[in-house]
Amino acid sequence: MNGQAINTILYLDNVSVSFDGFKALNGLSLLIEPGEMRAIIGPNGAGKTTMMDVVTGKTRPDQGDILFDSNVDLTRLDEAAIAELGIGRKFQKPTVFDHHTVCDNIELALANDRRARTQLLGELTPEQTERVDEVLNTIRLSGHAGELAANLSHGQKQWLEIGMLLAQDPKLLLVDEPAAGMTDAETAETAKLLRQISQNHSVIVVEHDMAFVRDLDVKVTVLHEGSVLAEGSLDTVSKDERVVESYLGR
Repeated sequence: MNGQAINTILYLDNVSVSFDGFKALNGLSLLIEPGEMRAIIGPNGAGKTTMMDVVTGKTRPDQGDILFDSNVDLTRLDEAAIAELGIGRKFQKPTVFDHHTVCDNIELALANDRRARTQLLGELTPEQTERVDEVLNTIRLSGHAGELAANLSHGQKQWLEIGMLLAQDPKLLLVDEPAAGMTDAETAETAKLLRQISQNHSVIVVEHDMAFVRDLDVKVTVLHEGSVLAEGSLDTVSKDERVVESYLGR
């Protein structure tokens, strides 16, 4: 095992993926530490979605190493097994159960955790009830617990889906464009929410909204043509002429 992978939550080394001759990932290397939140930015076609696909097992890399929690080889596992390890993914469009209450959505997500599933066939245990309440409080929806998810705003649905991931207590969350379609107030609150979540979880946020990325106040990785173009604070990468030319200057 590569020594650089020790004490990492996610380690990608020289990962490449081709689709019909197009290199979606081209020797991508990335290292995320436990408890770190990282923002991933880059133009359309930079490889951001494919990066998440290879981490979650949706796409197999043509080459390269992908290790989780220092030594688990993700390239040998399918999507279900990777989810069981503790990697949760939130897609850009929220996928909640509209005809169930907000509270029911969290309980159903908890039921997807095999450790809890058998107990949830009946009433929730006090520990499970406490966990649901904790998640609802974290995602700012305690006051909406009895409402149908269909009645939530777009931003609130995004929070609910994040809560459905949190209910399963993943070690790593992959969050795709959480601020898309939100009001300014919801966007600001979402940045606070993700910073709060990152106190106990590793988080990767893929985002286009630079104001939102600035609010996250974390290290930024810029992808371009399937590999890392620059890394550092948002101020640092924003001054990189290559980044300006390939992305921010457009």
